[in-house]
Amino acid sequence: MTAPLRLGTRGSALAMAQSGHVAEALTAATGRPVELVEVVTAGDRSHAPVHRLGVGVFVSALRDALTARTIDFAVHSYKDLPTAGAAGLHIAAVPARLDPRDALIAQGGRTLAELPPGATVGTGALRRIAQLHALGLQLEVTPIRGNIDTRLARVLGPEADLDAVVLARAGLARIGRTDAITETLDPMLMLPAPAQGALAVECRVDDQDLVELLGTLDHAPSRAAVTAERALLATLEAGCSAPVAAYAELAEGDAGDEIYLRGAVISPDGTRDLRLSRTGTPADAAEIGKALAAELLDLGADSILGHEGHTGPGTQQFGSTE
Repeated sequence: MTAPLRLGTRGSALAMAQSGHVAEALTAATGRPVELVEVVTAGDRSHAPVHRLGVGVFVSALRDALTARTIDFAVHSYKDLPTAGAAGLHIAAVPARLDPRDALIAQGGRTLAELPPGATVGTGALRRIAQLHALGLQLEVTPIRGNIDTRLARVLGPEADLDAVVLARAGLARIGRTDAITETLDPMLMLPAPAQGALAVECRVDDQDLVELLGTLDHAPSRAAVTAERALLATLEAGCSAPVAAYAELAEGDAGDEIYLRGAVISPDGTRDLRLSRTGTPADAAEIGKALAAELLDLGADSILGHEGHTGPGTQQFGSTE
């Protein structure tokens, strides 16, 4: 009997749901059994605010387990991955991406426009905080952290202390909580994080049989979109400590499929908000992202991004999908 493949995962409800979905899909596609192996990360042990936890805090323990060969592959929320690759590891698959938009959960079923001035809105991402400020709705935006259920309880629980929270729609969908959503936010209002809604299935580069096996889960349109978004992020992130947003969509054009990429750099207080877009072919996904980042830099994005405290390539998202 073939030994089960060991899939490393964080222990949160969302991480387990994501990993379980990938495990089931891989077994269905290849017949190989998969067992989940829980790995505790530094981010899971810390109670510090999300934006202070640092780059890759939810990723490094999984990658260490891969390198130590205590697991065979890992599933990450792609937006949590540092933009620099890890030596000896390979993203073997990007499964079909879920809806990358952000979602509002508000008391009384309110939409964002229905929240009164002074309403308290919680979120764990600087990108969302900046864009909420940029809308000029006079909201009181506060950083929060915790798993999805913990954050929802801040609005819907008996001891609710917030008027609303903003979370990734994909995370809510993966744990069956889309019923709590009062509004899925238009990207014109809230541009998602690069790679939001996408998963990255990672293994050791020298395990060629597994690389090929996991490749059966790869979804080319999702990989192309994520490649464009993360290329923009990586190009901007030479000193990036400010919020960066990006969203690539694939559509059929006159000469075949095209990528339409939108990118933004927003100051944390929302007073400076640079937004541009660019199109190209899926084959040129990385170059589209780099070119759009260069245009943003030409408009002064570097003066928003700054260089203080930068220690190398990282991820714009300072926390998990939750």
